[in-house]
Amino acid sequence: MTRVAAVDCGTNSIRLLVADANPETGELVDLDRRMTIVRLGQGVDRTGTLAPEALERTFAACREYAAVIKEHGAERLRFVATSASRDASNRDDFVRGVLDILGVEPEVISGDQEAEFSFTGATKELAGDDSYLVVDIGGGSTEFVVGTDRVEAGRSVDIGCVRLTERHVRHDPPTADEVAAIRADIEAALDLAESSVPLRESRTLVGLAGSVTTVAAIALGLDSYDSARIHNSRIPYETVREISETLLGATHEERAAHSVMHPGRVDVIVAGTLILRAVMERTGAREVVVSEHDILDGIAWSVAV
Repeated sequence: MTRVAAVDCGTNSIRLLVADANPETGELVDLDRRMTIVRLGQGVDRTGTLAPEALERTFAACREYAAVIKEHGAERLRFVATSASRDASNRDDFVRGVLDILGVEPEVISGDQEAEFSFTGATKELAGDDSYLVVDIGGGSTEFVVGTDRVEAGRSVDIGCVRLTERHVRHDPPTADEVAAIRADIEAALDLAESSVPLRESRTLVGLAGSVTTVAAIALGLDSYDSARIHNSRIPYETVREISETLLGATHEERAAHSVMHPGRVDVIVAGTLILRAVMERTGAREVVVSEHDILDGIAWSVAV
């Protein structure tokens, strides 16, 4: 076993996994897995820069994670940054801050690398020779990856729950015109993804990240967030559609009333569910397999081998 630590810093959240990895058996044993909503991508789509308050929220989470990593004695650490820091003109400030706190330089990875990590994390434990379409709905981008035991095609497109919300939503609940604008961006992005990834050919759709797991928690009727019950659950399209319609018409307070809804996701969940719903409609998927294992697990495996 090798004790590893992986950090995934996205547009909306920063997450840590400390785990013991056994490459020979494919076993990854969690020691600590946590998530903090920091909204690093606050305003990036509009300004092209990382806001000072967003950087400070992220650095505060990094200081917390540094203590956890030290406590568990991880032998190796990899810090991966995704959409928001790729897009920002002042990303060097972000890189220096992380290096000072954690002692490693964050790798601002490409969309293709992000897609590969997501696929590995989501499918490594799934048995059989099924063909998978893995969809990772992030804050700033969404990754589409097709493969069986390896990646065969992948594409990252600039739609995410934070990006679409900041771009289009000005009312609560969003107006019909705002929803139409979100849907138009999603459909255009799906056209772009489908130009290089065969979205309709895989037998199993696997959904990743907070928008998908939140929909699953609501669908399962959970009183509190239960990762074990959510992981590998299968949510039918009709249920996704019904939840999407309900959230579309709900106010901020009504969305926040869901006990499984993280406070940092309340204002962006509508866009997230619209992306998931559109993907299922485009691919004809009757259900989505929800995975709690995603890019974070893929990052851990990359440093374990």
